[in-house]
Amino acid sequence: MSTSKVPSRCPGLLVNAIRGITRHRLTWELTSLMIAGELERQPLPPSELLTQAELGGDAGGYKCHLLHAELDGSFSVLAMVWRPGQATAIHDHVTWCATAVLQGIESEEVFTIADGGAALELAAHRENHPGAVSGLAPPGDIHRVTNCGDEVAVSLHVYGADISRLGSSVRRTYDLPVLVAAS
Repeated sequence: MSTSKVPSRCPGLLVNAIRGITRHRLTWELTSLMIAGELERQPLPPSELLTQAELGGDAGGYKCHLLHAELDGSFSVLAMVWRPGQATAIHDHVTWCATAVLQGIESEEVFTIADGGAALELAAHRENHPGAVSGLAPPGDIHRVTNCGDEVAVSLHVYGADISRLGSSVRRTYDLPVLVAAS
């Protein structure tokens, strides 16, 4: 019997590992870090998750492919495909998430609220190459991701919510000025 609302395209070993972690009902931060560790232990080639057509990306923007949604709503697994230069808006999430870069290079900018809520300040910037994993949880998960490489980038994302029902992991986007630190 399947435990997913949608036909799962995610390897059973990874799904079972995530299921085991989420059953403990730990804090969002600890859950995201433990699942990031699992993503690091189980690297996956993009060709095992997506079709050749999906791996080509979409000229209109980055594309999300739902690979698994747990029946009880405890987590979803998605693959995101980014053509060079494609980016998310600055956003935060409805729940914890863990990510792994499978192909290409993704630039991630992390922001904090500044100026009494009237602006954002860049808190961290990193380039994530294949094999890079991370976990984040609200609050403090405001970020933007960009494919900064010359090839299609693919990353795996695990969210602590039923994305098949919600449609997105984004809680809100931010259209605030970004303060530039004095050099």
